[in-house]
Amino acid sequence: MLISTDFSGLFNERFFRNFLPIPAANQIPLGFLTPDFQLPDITNNTLIKLSNYRNKQPVLLAFTRIFTEKQYCPFCYPHIKSLNENYEQFQNRGIEVLMVTSTDERQSQIVVRDLGLKMPLLSDPTCRVFRTYNVGQALGAPLPAQFVLDQEGRLRYKHLFSFLDHNASVEKLLEQYNAIAKS
Repeated sequence: MLISTDFSGLFNERFFRNFLPIPAANQIPLGFLTPDFQLPDITNNTLIKLSNYRNKQPVLLAFTRIFTEKQYCPFCYPHIKSLNENYEQFQNRGIEVLMVTSTDERQSQIVVRDLGLKMPLLSDPTCRVFRTYNVGQALGAPLPAQFVLDQEGRLRYKHLFSFLDHNASVEKLLEQYNAIAKS
């Protein structure tokens, strides 16, 4: 469900911590290793550590904006659906897609079920990883962003949210991996 009139669970500590607008200010230079983190993967009921992918396979970090299990950002909902529908394209190229959300584990379980997510959905309710990557925040949730990491874990492309260009398309993200493969 894209939008619901049920706002229960919306006004919580996370909402108020992320209410004031802070623009995205990610300063990780292209070619540098991205910060490591460890978060629960709600889709597969495991714990994911980003550094475990280093020297094994490329990773797409897709930070998304979900307010509650019933309230999705209208810019992010189509992006989540598109990444999920095209997850096999990334997998077939040896790329793992890690979607990071600020919903708690209970809310994230409902999101996984309701959207039939195949890709790992990582729960970061404290927004620690969102802040580490400086993706910004506004109106109760961190802003979306996408980071293309090569097999070594180095940043090769980043897309930060703007109202003119919300999320990088699946085509744009796959294009970035094609460019990495050619270099």
